[in-house]
Amino acid sequence: MSTAGTHACAGCAALKQELELLRAQLAQLQAELAALKKNSSNSSKPPSSDFIKKPNDKPADGSKRKRGGQPNHPRHERAPFADDDVNYTDLFCFACPDCHGPVVPSEQPPKVLQQLDLIMPTEMISVVGFRSHACWCANCQQVHYAAMDPAALRAGLVGPNLTALIAYLKGTCHCSYSTIRTFIQDLFHIKLSDGLLVKIIGKVSASLEQVYRELAFCLPNEPFLNIDETGHKDYKTQMWTWCFRASLYTLFKIDASRGSDVLFEMLGREFDGVMGCDYFSAYRKYMKDCNVLVQFCLAHFLRDVRFLVDHPNPRNRAYGRRLLQCLREMFGVIHDRDQYTQQEFEIHLQNAGDTLGAEAVWRVPNTKEARNLANRFEKHGESYLRFITTPGIQPTNNLAEQAIRFVVIDRKVTQGTRGENGQRWLERIWTVIATCRQTGRSVFTFLQESLSAYFAGRPTPSLLPDGT
Repeated sequence: MSTAGTHACAGCAALKQELELLRAQLAQLQAELAALKKNSSNSSKPPSSDFIKKPNDKPADGSKRKRGGQPNHPRHERAPFADDDVNYTDLFCFACPDCHGPVVPSEQPPKVLQQLDLIMPTEMISVVGFRSHACWCANCQQVHYAAMDPAALRAGLVGPNLTALIAYLKGTCHCSYSTIRTFIQDLFHIKLSDGLLVKIIGKVSASLEQVYRELAFCLPNEPFLNIDETGHKDYKTQMWTWCFRASLYTLFKIDASRGSDVLFEMLGREFDGVMGCDYFSAYRKYMKDCNVLVQFCLAHFLRDVRFLVDHPNPRNRAYGRRLLQCLREMFGVIHDRDQYTQQEFEIHLQNAGDTLGAEAVWRVPNTKEARNLANRFEKHGESYLRFITTPGIQPTNNLAEQAIRFVVIDRKVTQGTRGENGQRWLERIWTVIATCRQTGRSVFTFLQESLSAYFAGRPTPSLLPDGT
């Protein structure tokens, strides 16, 4: 071969090598760009992490929507109180307000104004005392005092109703101790120190211990559980709040671990129910080690598909669009459930699931992102579509995510806890708040009943409905 031919071949090889290098750099840049485009709509990132917020939806004509009720929306008015629950003051006219002439009663119904107001602070709170008088026993040669009510002794300075109010402000309203102290001083003209408030919250936490243990005991026997976890701040330690939502109650667990050992501790190795969750590794390990049936969240899978739809690589975009269309058709069947008979609904849902399963593993482009999603569905496709064959299971994990939203708000407002006592308090009060809301009970009334029973030495009431 001539010298010129040798140089030409060497030049082609160098160009090919440079081309491969540029292709590798382009793929790397595309992957980095796609990662930067991740947000709450195409990944598991929270909405608060979005750098660019979505613009508000505007009408088609470009005009701004007015505040308040919108045209053609049904009007909602508060139902008035029953007459038996209102202390009315009747007003009568004894002369015409215009001409001052005589008047007679009319058959027209009266105009009614109902008004809510607070009773004056001096009447809202009572201060009671117990005087135990001394007596001398000649036989014993010592002084004895009359026995006091054990419930009053356990309650101390603050009675059960005010204790329940303080717990409600601390747990439900996310108030700090200083805020509660200021509130009580302004409303009741009573000064309570922060240290006393801490002791009061400790009593409330102790009164809820048996309630919490009862729900934890029932947890492994539930047929369906939706589970989620979020971060928890404990002074300088990163911890995790786990949420276990059953059909009749919700239980929270604060732990230093985000691993499957928490699931082993709370559910055991013999859990025979179906677990709704996301694709986090802890759930997959527990699923594998204990052979547990799982319903992976389709909403999380949908976000991963949307990530492919927005990916710079056109092959990923085409694959993502096909999957997105299948998911839309499946959710369309679920949303139009009332239009089908039960048998028709099951047939349409099964067909939509089969179509999604086939599309997920067919014509998969040879890219890392698409192959990861296809391998996941090929391995766990049955766990993504278990709701089709198992009645009572939700296709998403929204129930647990909705329950844990209150915890995230509390974390942002209060900045977490500073020790084990605070962790136990939050576990128990969050469990009470979520369960009462789930079953339509009053959180404040339950706290009153629980504290009254605890101070009197009686068994505390259950959060579970009667007969369960």
